[in-house]
Amino acid sequence: MKYRINEIFYSIQGEGYHTGTPAVFIRFAGCNQQCPFCDTAHEKVNLELSEADILAHIAHYPSPVVILTGGEPALQITSELILTLHRQGRKIHIETNGTLPLPEGIDWITLSPKNKNIHVKKAQEVKLVYDHNIEMTEFCLRTISADHYYLQPKWTNDSATNTHEVIEYIKRNPIWRLSLQTHKLIGFP
Repeated sequence: MKYRINEIFYSIQGEGYHTGTPAVFIRFAGCNQQCPFCDTAHEKVNLELSEADILAHIAHYPSPVVILTGGEPALQITSELILTLHRQGRKIHIETNGTLPLPEGIDWITLSPKNKNIHVKKAQEVKLVYDHNIEMTEFCLRTISADHYYLQPKWTNDSATNTHEVIEYIKRNPIWRLSLQTHKLIGFP
């Protein structure tokens, strides 16, 4: 099988619970959502790689953490890919919109729902881009079992647009924590 990959790079996790942690990012091409606030150019297929090719691309990166992201990685990932990465000693994290089932064996699930059409109902963390939709924050708390709940301001070309509103919401609803796109704030990929 060949996976359609937008890019593979080594950086730090800039959002959520693992902010600041070094990780290998595998950005899969394509998504099944059309979010108007999407800040990732994931559509282009720059690489078509087998599992062995992916291992070769990431072998020299020292962090054991591999983050499967996109677009929507659940459109492509397989149990075989998860097993292959585990055999290399990697810890598998995924950032998903939750609309598709996930294979077994993923070590950390970051669920970032864009609407109420979700299949994944259990995750280690929920990371919701806050766009004034209080109904969506309440839906997440009612529907998704998670250890951590994060609200993230929407990002435009040069800054987060509604940070103050997000902070005020969190102050009134302290189950939520603030997630900033730290990598963007410091100008790092």
